[in-house]
Amino acid sequence: MPRKRASKLRHTPFDYPFDGDHLRRMEYEVTGRRGKMASIPKTPSIPDGLIEEIKSLLKGKNAPFLNYLNKEVKLIWTEKGENRLGFTRFECDHNVLFRRRRLRLSPGQITIALNPILIRDEKLYLHTLVHELIHAAGLTEHDNEHSSLVSKIAPAPKLKDSEILRELRQQVLENLPERQWICGDCGHTWERKRVSAPTRCPKCAKFFKTN
Repeated sequence: MPRKRASKLRHTPFDYPFDGDHLRRMEYEVTGRRGKMASIPKTPSIPDGLIEEIKSLLKGKNAPFLNYLNKEVKLIWTEKGENRLGFTRFECDHNVLFRRRRLRLSPGQITIALNPILIRDEKLYLHTLVHELIHAAGLTEHDNEHSSLVSKIAPAPKLKDSEILRELRQQVLENLPERQWICGDCGHTWERKRVSAPTRCPKCAKFFKTN
């Protein structure tokens, strides 16, 4: 009998400032461009009080696994070469998970994997962790509600405040065709249709700048 496959959510933890497809194609390194090496703990950790804060925020929401976060969530680092900042994996297959969601039963073990590069950026680490914990609670869609909930607890760091985001943005720039512009504020990309630089970003309407 074939082995049942676990239900795996392949996530990119934020929409800003890069398109998800670009993030999925990129590979990250624990060392930065300046060669800085951070000390890597054996496993990632959840800050004290964070799960309680998430439970309070999600009270009354359709989060069927919320009460099982303390018991069922296991944190690990992603393997070398992983090109995502984080992902959530339910060990049950999707049919069993659907039934448990409907009956609000325990989902079984939930594995949250975080990329070791995050240890270089405390705010981005927390943002990614909260993103995945809310998925683990049962809100598995990447929609406006999910983004809003994550931002209430751990908003993504601004580009100017995050070396990792700047490195990722540079990787995006290096792989974009010359016919595209990328906004330095919101990360929106669009086709270049004129020689001169645009005055404003068509998405966020801020004055256009590349960094």
